[in-house]
Amino acid sequence: MLAADLPDPDAHPQRDIVIWDGRCRFCRQQVERLEKFSGGRLAYLSLHDPRVAARFPELTHEQLMEQMWVVTRDGQMAGGADAVRVLSRRLPRLWWLAPLLHLPGAMPLWRWLYRWFARRRYRIAGKCDPDGTCHLHSPGDQSQGNAQRNGKL
Repeated sequence: MLAADLPDPDAHPQRDIVIWDGRCRFCRQQVERLEKFSGGRLAYLSLHDPRVAARFPELTHEQLMEQMWVVTRDGQMAGGADAVRVLSRRLPRLWWLAPLLHLPGAMPLWRWLYRWFARRRYRIAGKCDPDGTCHLHSPGDQSQGNAQRNGKL
């Protein structure tokens, strides 16, 4: 499945929207898995799609690069582990996660775990430079880390 094959919010305005890193292999695998679990309840936008900035100006590029976001039909936004928590309540195939994500005092741990994986997603997906460094790309950068490697950031 390609990102272009995922349900688009313009074609499915009644669905919750998942905003994700469309240039990340690891993220793509997770979103494809999520789509299988969603039962047609979600639409998807890559954070690199210009519609994201237009529709959700309150989310900075840095926030979008740090974590996946879910925007519900009623406009509520949740990022990272909190987004997973929202999805666990909305998608029947993820209900098994809900008790774990709703244990009193458990969210700090889930947020830390989410951030740990999110920061390493390019390394996990094998998208690192030959010298072993992994860079998150900047807005408009077509080749991941190019500006950083060229000293432009």
